[in-house]
Amino acid sequence: MATLAPLVHPTTVALDDEAARPPAGLPKNEVLDRELEAIRERIEELILALGAEGTRALLVVLQGRDASGKDGVVKKVFGDVNPSYCQVHSFKRPTPLELRHDFLWRVHQVVPPAGTVGIFNRSHYEDVLVVRVRNLVPEALWDRRYQHINDFERMLVDHGVTILKFALHVSREEQRQQLEERLSDPTKNWKFEVGDLKERALWDQYTVAYQEMIRRCGTPWAPWYLVPGDKKSARDYLVAEVVLEALERMAPRYPAADPEVLALRGTIT
Repeated sequence: MATLAPLVHPTTVALDDEAARPPAGLPKNEVLDRELEAIRERIEELILALGAEGTRALLVVLQGRDASGKDGVVKKVFGDVNPSYCQVHSFKRPTPLELRHDFLWRVHQVVPPAGTVGIFNRSHYEDVLVVRVRNLVPEALWDRRYQHINDFERMLVDHGVTILKFALHVSREEQRQQLEERLSDPTKNWKFEVGDLKERALWDQYTVAYQEMIRRCGTPWAPWYLVPGDKKSARDYLVAEVVLEALERMAPRYPAADPEVLALRGTIT
């Protein structure tokens, strides 16, 4: 059984420094790394079977503050998966065209088709996080979006999409260290924006927005998993555990070959 428990309409959501630390009882880093490698191999096997089966999909939503490790999770958990069956989509600022549509329009277009895994690096939840904190639309509008999202995800599940949602949670100090590291790394500092610090200044407002997001959109059909993110190896292992457990529940199977095809065995010259 996975270490992390699904959160379904929790009454309270702790997003303090303690919640960013790995849970007690996890193995040491070197053991975690070995176990993660074994889990990755099994995930890869099951995704290949999911692709061959071609009737269902898996959607993995990664949501978190800047420097919470979304890119790292994609690389560490899904880095070896055949790209034919795994697609990553990163949600940036909406384009002018996207802003002319409802907020879910751009999301629905990239929902993974049957036989694939889709990974959202940020997601439709930006529209109850950034939009809310930055007052980009009236409260009367963003407040209705929680129900819109729940209905949207229910519809996806009804059509064969399993949804896993991970809220990657880092402490304020860990974020500070990660941002400082970015500024010192020439392979990363080119994409650093002054606006990142403006978002950090709104830490408390984002905390409230994340808490309400988890509380109101942690549903039985698409629960949230709160992932402590201060230790990268633990973070990746905990996400991989949940992904593997979900794929094993789905139990994808390779379809039986056509008898006419099997009859060709031994006849190829």
